[in-house]
Amino acid sequence: MATQSFLDMIEEFGTGLGVPKVDVDKLIEVHRRNIDALERSAQVATEGAKSLADKQREIIETAFRETSAMARDFKPTGNPQEMLVKQTEFAKKAFDITLQNTRDIAELAMKTTSDAAAIVRERLRESLSELRNSVSLAGSEMPQKK
Repeated sequence: MATQSFLDMIEEFGTGLGVPKVDVDKLIEVHRRNIDALERSAQVATEGAKSLADKQREIIETAFRETSAMARDFKPTGNPQEMLVKQTEFAKKAFDITLQNTRDIAELAMKTTSDAAAIVRERLRESLSELRNSVSLAGSEMPQKK
């Protein structure tokens, strides 16, 4: 009787159970593509975070500039009604700017999250399709029990 290696015995045992063969190279390639998708997703998220930080910096700079200009131009002289109108205009303009900036940041954050998730979601679909195809191929290659 010839001596069998441990791997040969495991392979024979797996064949007897009808366990499909595993293509290690294909498995490594699948995981490489998974890691690549995660890397691309992280890159998109990082770029989005940078864009958010840039937008917030821009908003703060603009807010300081406009607030300084409005405060400089505000001359509390005249009758109280004119002062009230100017203060109301000042408050309305500040509110409108804040509201628009909040919308811009929310849209940018949503786009970044959506883009990063889309990469992972697409890779998941591809991975499931690859798995489905490999299982059906392996199933057709399984030896028939007698």
